[in-house]
Amino acid sequence: MSIASLNDVLKPAKTGGYGVVGFVVLGWEDALSYVAAAEKMQTPIVLQAGPGFRRHMPVEISGPMLRYLAEKASVPIVCHIDHATCLEECIAGIDHGFSSVMFDGSRLTLNENIAKSARVVEHAHRNGVSVEGEIGFVGYDSGEKSKMTMPAEAARLTSEAGLDALAVSVGNLHLQKTGNADINLRRLAEIEASVACPLVIHGASGVPDEMRRHLATRTGVCKFNIGTEFRQCFGKALRSALEDEIELFDRIDILNKTRRPLQEIAEKTIKNLRP
Repeated sequence: MSIASLNDVLKPAKTGGYGVVGFVVLGWEDALSYVAAAEKMQTPIVLQAGPGFRRHMPVEISGPMLRYLAEKASVPIVCHIDHATCLEECIAGIDHGFSSVMFDGSRLTLNENIAKSARVVEHAHRNGVSVEGEIGFVGYDSGEKSKMTMPAEAARLTSEAGLDALAVSVGNLHLQKTGNADINLRRLAEIEASVACPLVIHGASGVPDEMRRHLATRTGVCKFNIGTEFRQCFGKALRSALEDEIELFDRIDILNKTRRPLQEIAEKTIKNLRP
């Protein structure tokens, strides 16, 4: 299976009324687990390299690694740069094998966001790479406050920059450890009526399962970025392995203990976004 772009997987999702998971990757073991879940469920997924992962493992290493998994998989896999804040970060990702990038201009003025997003789109599309943007601001649990997405601004950014997908702020938050986000469905509907491209929810760990399913099957939200709940699963599995099998000392043996729990929760998450 050849590596996919966001357009390859989100357009069918929008037409078919289902959601695609954007898995926040932090290493080899979790990436393997997410691809195994995708193949088991026979569904496309997005493997995402966020800022933290890029600091830990530069794109020169992570790009070829994720692309290798995508090209070997039996289902479409998107390799995605998440939350890049400049053109240079996007170019580096594209040069090292990523098939999709997110330019995060949410802290910029609308005009600056449009101008810089358009430059990213121009370079990315020339290389067959898709681009996700963001308008409004998705805040952080116990951190920066959100700014709700305005439909008119969303319309301008997507049309003038030529984006393939748009991340929106409608009550979702990054880094929520419990599923208690209060999604503003009225504002979401207004945004959906104003833009043509698929929508993206960041911080989907904080969105209850029932709401995720509603968004995936009844709205224009097609991509759900999920990281925190999988990191929690990884940590729990790792602690359990070290406590239950105190003779373990080999790094590979220890880390492989996290793979089955991660694959199981990934399969459950994928299934919930399907009709």
